[in-house]
Amino acid sequence: MKNKIIVLLFTLFATITFAQEKNKKITMEVDGKCDMCKERIEKAALGVKGVKYALWDIPSHQLSLIMDERKTDVMIVKTALVEAGHDTKELKATEEAYTAVHPCCKYREDNTDDSIKH
Repeated sequence: MKNKIIVLLFTLFATITFAQEKNKKITMEVDGKCDMCKERIEKAALGVKGVKYALWDIPSHQLSLIMDERKTDVMIVKTALVEAGHDTKELKATEEAYTAVHPCCKYREDNTDDSIKH
């Protein structure tokens, strides 16, 4: 009986370990509007341990990531983004974090051109 439990636990552990990818590609929507936002978003994402690559596209608002799922997960990255003042679909930045971004980066109330360069 003891051997069966050990084998079952080992099998479960092996399945969970192999299910996580070392170089998982992820794309998510992150609100922002300019080059300053791009720099802030990419810096916040790359500041999360396990994120190897981050590129935010201004017109589409899409953040492309390559991350090690064994070291982090998507919600940790999204938490770092909202702490930097940028909303995602699941999480919204606090008013304090949002008001800390540069005035020209206020994406919630402004509908100006997203390709503005600063």
